Amino acid sequence: MDDHLPRRAAIFAALGEPVRLALVDRLVIGDLSPGQLATELGLGTNLLSHHLRVLEDAGVIRRIRSEGDRRRSYVQLRVDDETVAAVTRSQSPSQKLPPTVSQVLFVCTANSARSQLAAATWNSVSTIPAASAGTHPAHRVHPSAVAVARRHGLGLEHAVPIKIQDMLGGGDQLVVAVCDNAHEELSPDLPRIHWSIPDPVRRGGQTSFEDAYVQINDRVRHLSAIQADTAEAS
Repeated sequence: MDDHLPRRAAIFAALGEPVRLALVDRLVIGDLSPGQLATELGLGTNLLSHHLRVLEDAGVIRRIRSEGDRRRSYVQLRVDDETVAAVTRSQSPSQKLPPTVSQVLFVCTANSARSQLAAATWNSVSTIPAASAGTHPAHRVHPSAVAVARRHGLGLEHAVPIKIQDMLGGGDQLVVAVCDNAHEELSPDLPRIHWSIPDPVRRGGQTSFEDAYVQINDRVRHLSAIQADTAEAS
């Protein structure tokens, strides 16, 4: 018997319930708070907690404490799992993507690591151009981010941090906040996707930057495949 069958069976069993499938639909392209999920689906706290626990036990989602407002948490789809990524990529996301996207703008606080890595990774896999910006830009891109990018064939040697105000465009620009602090600071009126990715600068050490890259790479590839499918369908 295939060693992966029990794992796949657990995932499909968790998804074989309408409310849990609806929860996953809302997490296909970005992270949401439990409060957002409860409001969108009209669920009480206890019922939501039950369904999230089933999905978490099956390895479909993870729950993350915000690095900004520690009272907040976010629910994140486990797109690092090949089965979860494959199954959910074929679903129609409830967080809608623009039918056409002229640019993807990745945003974090300092624009010195995560958003720079995300834009460089996106540009390596998609024909849609990507850029990055920060809510409070640093003076330079972090040397460890440059080193990680170099190891993975991405060039950040000449990148410079930029203010988000200088990069925001029109309605066909897709904004992705890869930082809890930036996401929580940005106006609620700015449409965006949120990815809760830990800050490697705060954590320190080369391993933290490598871990951030791995998460970013998984999520960029997942979103770019969904965006391509969305564009083709429209």
